[in-house]
Amino acid sequence: MPEYLSYEEFGRNFFEIAVTEDRIADAFSTIAGEEFQVGPLPAGPGGMVKVVADVKIAEPEISREVGELITFTVRLPLAIGLLIDLKLDRLRYDVDGLITLPLTVRCAKPLELRIEVDPPAPRDVFVDVASRNMRGEIIRNLASVDAEIRNVIAKTVAEEIDKPEIRQARYIDVAAELSRALEGAVEEEAEALADVSDEVEAAVAEVATEGADAPADPGVAPAGAASAQPPVAAPAPEKPAAP
Repeated sequence: MPEYLSYEEFGRNFFEIAVTEDRIADAFSTIAGEEFQVGPLPAGPGGMVKVVADVKIAEPEISREVGELITFTVRLPLAIGLLIDLKLDRLRYDVDGLITLPLTVRCAKPLELRIEVDPPAPRDVFVDVASRNMRGEIIRNLASVDAEIRNVIAKTVAEEIDKPEIRQARYIDVAAELSRALEGAVEEEAEALADVSDEVEAAVAEVATEGADAPADPGVAPAGAASAQPPVAAPAPEKPAAP
């Protein structure tokens, strides 16, 4: 006996099952591995120092929270290669970064499932310069361009998550998907029945062909055919005895 649900419970269960960490990860996996460059940016007194940041986006990390609303937090780790050109010296540093994106799952008329994400702002970008053993002068030069680096990273990631393939994964027309699924099931059933019908017709035709090609039994006359033996003459009547 099935355990029945209310329409509201069904809808809630549907959302919790349909929108998972794996689905969100698949939607954002297309931007993993993307690389872009920030700069060169002028820094230091008179802009004599030039800073270049080569940024690479790593695989997203997804966490989900189920409450009144279903929300996700997408963390995009960043590998950042900094090149600081001091004219007399060129220094390179590899630092880590992180950009955090909050997502909210909503439903819309007539029957849409929408995963909404706010475009990232520079405050959502973290660049871990402090963990590196840098001279105070280098730290000051980076501090003067830190806001610009975070601004470019936020803008680039916002453009990436607004690409058609990611938007398509974030907006699901449930009515259209159900219609396609049901049409596909009907078509598959019709094809299966057609295949069975073809197999039956082929088997009947094969049996009929084998019967027509089988050799005739010499002791059995074909139906409707005249006998090949000569007719047997009727016995002559006996003569009456003499009185």
